[in-house]
Amino acid sequence: MPSHATSRIFVVGGTGAQGLPVISALVAGGKYSVRALSRDPDSRRAKALLALGNVTILKGTFADEAILREGFRGCDGAYINLDGFNTGEKTEIYWAIRCYEIALEEGIRFFVYGNLDYALKKAGYDSRFRAGHYDGKGRIGEWILFQNQTNRDRMGAAAFTTGPYMEMAISAMTPMMPLVEDGVVTWRVPLGNGTVPHVALDDCGYYARWLFDHPERANGMNLEVAIEQVEYHRLAEAFERVTGHPARYIDTDLDTYWNGPLKMAAGLAAGYNADLNDKSTMSFRDNFTGFWNIWKHNVIQRDYALLDEIHPNRIRTVEQWLRHEDERGRQQGKGSLWERVQPDNLFKSVPLLKLSEDGRKGAL
Repeated sequence: MPSHATSRIFVVGGTGAQGLPVISALVAGGKYSVRALSRDPDSRRAKALLALGNVTILKGTFADEAILREGFRGCDGAYINLDGFNTGEKTEIYWAIRCYEIALEEGIRFFVYGNLDYALKKAGYDSRFRAGHYDGKGRIGEWILFQNQTNRDRMGAAAFTTGPYMEMAISAMTPMMPLVEDGVVTWRVPLGNGTVPHVALDDCGYYARWLFDHPERANGMNLEVAIEQVEYHRLAEAFERVTGHPARYIDTDLDTYWNGPLKMAAGLAAGYNADLNDKSTMSFRDNFTGFWNIWKHNVIQRDYALLDEIHPNRIRTVEQWLRHEDERGRQQGKGSLWERVQPDNLFKSVPLLKLSEDGRKGAL
């Protein structure tokens, strides 16, 4: 059986919110070097990657076979996390398939696919739970692991399944953006008594590195990660304990939610390069209605015992994450969590999501 050990990794999605901690973890210690794809090598995010060391930038887009071949060639590993909010669901499915096929052809030894849950399937194919940016990835995650049954000796493969970043709950222009109402930090979201398996971005770096460090065990694995099943009333209680300031969660019906801060985005295409005249394209509202139904009805769970084994020092609770983030923010000069969620600071902060930073613009 050929070795799946890697040393140089081609990364697609390196300038996204997940990309920086993943690449940072990969290049730490010098075991791996990274070639990262970027449409704009002069962007703030691309420059931040270069500053890590052991990183080079390839200019181009993943929706170009010649660029993909150039990216894979000379590398032996791949970490592929396509931006579905750029492509839309249908186009992402095509290019994710081609990424896998071209990687195999170009001699990649181990391929990690940045995945999300196939929530529609996990919900029994009930379309109330259809979220295109989840299902577009989730279908391909299953497809890659199926192909791996035949190709596992030639190229190992793993799916790395994440979820909503915990950082989104303290950031502007996200589906769970906090509001400050009469001095109370407030989350108004349509969650009911459900839970969100939030992910810590720093832990994503550890898990991604683990997959490349343990390719024989990881080959064929779908590593599904999270901090815990986060109940938003517990999020608010933890925020109060950490900051000493009041916080609350208010369950909100969908009509009220879509008349809130995301009202202007509701009718847009979920993927900004997708065509709303194409009946396969979901609107932002339809996509994120399904998204919230997934969490409200607890469709998705995690194997936390497995995560404890793989990452013994992982962040295990929302309160632990909040304390860590509060301390880090103070050290970085961003201020306390309470200060950071104040509207004047929240909207002046560097956007967490590349979608927001790009202003829903960017070549496919």
